[in-house]
Amino acid sequence: MPEYRVAPDTHIAILAGGEGTRLWPLSRSRRPKQLLQLGGERTLIQRTVDRLRPLVPPEHILIITERSHADDLHAQLPELPASSIIVEPTRRGTAAALLLAALHVRERAPSATWASLHSDAFIADDEEFRRTLVAALEAARSGEYLVTTGVEPRFPSTGYGYIQRGAPLGTVGDFPVFEVVRFVEKPDLPTAEAYLASGDYLWNPGVFVWNNAALLAAFSKLLPDIFSVLTSAPLAEIDSVYPSAPRETIDVGIMERAPNVATVPARFGWSDIGSWAELWELESSSPSENVSLGTGRVLTADAAGNLVYADGRTVALVGVEDLVVVETADAVFVCPRDRAQDVKLIVQQLQAERRTELL
Repeated sequence: MPEYRVAPDTHIAILAGGEGTRLWPLSRSRRPKQLLQLGGERTLIQRTVDRLRPLVPPEHILIITERSHADDLHAQLPELPASSIIVEPTRRGTAAALLLAALHVRERAPSATWASLHSDAFIADDEEFRRTLVAALEAARSGEYLVTTGVEPRFPSTGYGYIQRGAPLGTVGDFPVFEVVRFVEKPDLPTAEAYLASGDYLWNPGVFVWNNAALLAAFSKLLPDIFSVLTSAPLAEIDSVYPSAPRETIDVGIMERAPNVATVPARFGWSDIGSWAELWELESSSPSENVSLGTGRVLTADAAGNLVYADGRTVALVGVEDLVVVETADAVFVCPRDRAQDVKLIVQQLQAERRTELL
């Protein structure tokens, strides 16, 4: 394995508090997709940590999560010290979560540069991911720029956010660095097609890198309400004030508003596995392939292009195409593959009925 050179005080924070209801009924609020095995023997959070271990020691990896996931994360990640699992008292959005991480980093390594990423993404090329992250860490080290990676888009996605790159700022190793003009959230199809044709736009994978002092300064200026709440108590007592923090995302609150954002284009092969259809795309090698996942047996006859997740029982498909079929102990979900995003309609109905046992 190549040797990666990062500063000794480099830290990496992993956001691991989401609900993951887009993969219902397998993914639930108490057991979201980062805790599941999807297309591999290791769970998504385990694969995320595996990907980072060549870069930093275990004690420099922070997992930001909520209380309901903490025990599962401790069990799945025994290689990390207990102090690596940082529990939010309540959900207040990714801005507050990452300010909480920044305050922990400041206590451990005041001048550190660190990265933030999500726990539930699919990465095709781990080595290329590490190379890109090392370049982004170097680009952010001086504190002049808050840095994001931007993934070269493979198709005109309407489910991802986009980054418009501007003027070149130089290079770090083999990687060019560009000024960021703006962020755009989930455009419609004609707009996404125009973005792809222009060559100026990248997908936003939510991988951010910053010098900690520069990030804290950005919070103080751009999100003073959140900053004042979380810095009003010692870190050991932050649970008492955290629920009062306004709810905001890091993308909207900081990255979209900061004047000094740069991006490093990346080619590490990324998906946020935002739907069952995306999982089929990742696992299939042809439009007609049936993809079978889970521990149950899957039988097919005269069937093509289907994704089946069998969580224990045998599932049989005959004469059907392009479906998603998900079987769990207490629910079965079936839809056309091109409507997989509409699982949210079922989740909303269950929420309205207060069927918490199914959420």
